Amino acid sequence: MRIERVEAFHVDWQPGRSGWVRLWTDEGLSGLGEVSPMGQGSAALEIVRGCFTRMLVGADPLDAAVIQERLFQDHIKLGPGGALAAALAAIDIALWDLKGKQLGQPIYRLLGGAWRTELPFYASIGGAGRMSVQRLCTVVEDWMNLQPAAVKIRLDADKTTRDADLAGDLAKARAVRELVGEEFPLAFDANNNYSAHGALRMGRELEDLGYAWFEEPVASLALDALAKVAGGLDIPVSAGEQTYTLTDFKTLIDAGVAILQPDIVKMGGFTGLADVAALARAYGVDGVPHQTQPTVGHVANLHFLAALAHAHHPAEYNDKSGRQNVVLTRPVHPVAGYFALSDAPGLGLEMVESELQRRQRPWRPE
Repeated sequence: MRIERVEAFHVDWQPGRSGWVRLWTDEGLSGLGEVSPMGQGSAALEIVRGCFTRMLVGADPLDAAVIQERLFQDHIKLGPGGALAAALAAIDIALWDLKGKQLGQPIYRLLGGAWRTELPFYASIGGAGRMSVQRLCTVVEDWMNLQPAAVKIRLDADKTTRDADLAGDLAKARAVRELVGEEFPLAFDANNNYSAHGALRMGRELEDLGYAWFEEPVASLALDALAKVAGGLDIPVSAGEQTYTLTDFKTLIDAGVAILQPDIVKMGGFTGLADVAALARAYGVDGVPHQTQPTVGHVANLHFLAALAHAHHPAEYNDKSGRQNVVLTRPVHPVAGYFALSDAPGLGLEMVESELQRRQRPWRPE
């Protein structure tokens, strides 16, 4: 079996777009992958279309590790992070999907077997920085109807400012704690919005409120500030969704990060996440993958977590609108607080081809 055709395209959800990759073989099988949503994935799709296709056509999809390393080394000066890492992630996911379909096995089994096929999730609630306290509590209450195992509040505020509304952020953290009760697991994602001093102040308050982790408290590249915050707090500090190489994840560990958060559509797909999981295990820190894409990326992340022995935290779930489920024969949604993986081959995602074609947009700059 050989790769015969590579498709890199947008899928229009109105609102929003996803960047997907599809690898087709000469036996009629296809593997699906997804790029990082940053900039609607346009830069990563261009790397796949303009740079990777010539190396992919004719390759054996079972040579996934060889393909990935050659793609990476031949294009390393385009990265190594950002759009290049996202393009590599999409190819890796699609290759694993193809492998599963060729062998008739779900990806979690190819990764070594499932410790669990029913996976709890945490509600990842974005846009909190733009909400009032009352509005945020209303949104949290709505999410609680899905029976999440935990809730994470994400500021998603303006990254050109720092410490813009510490008092308001704290009021929201307190209100959510009061709403869900003292024992319910909560996390707080600053989205890089604090200075080191602001993060220390906020982190101490989150400790008193019993939050489980404090995510990306300072600018992602400010490693000295990150180390100062992590060293000055008892609450676990997490980071990693903007980290793209294994060596850079080691720098996070050296800075005192207690929870590594690689994203399967940003950092090497299944292959990249497996490397980070091994690194985390070797250094005694937790791995809690970041993932906000509700279909391909989300399901890929579930397969990875199913096969991860040390999965101490639930899977991230960001978008419960269901707007992307229209292209799937078996929609992805939780039941009684859990996502259930089937034993269908590969990712287990079957497309409603007519609906996908209706929404598919060939890549083009805009």
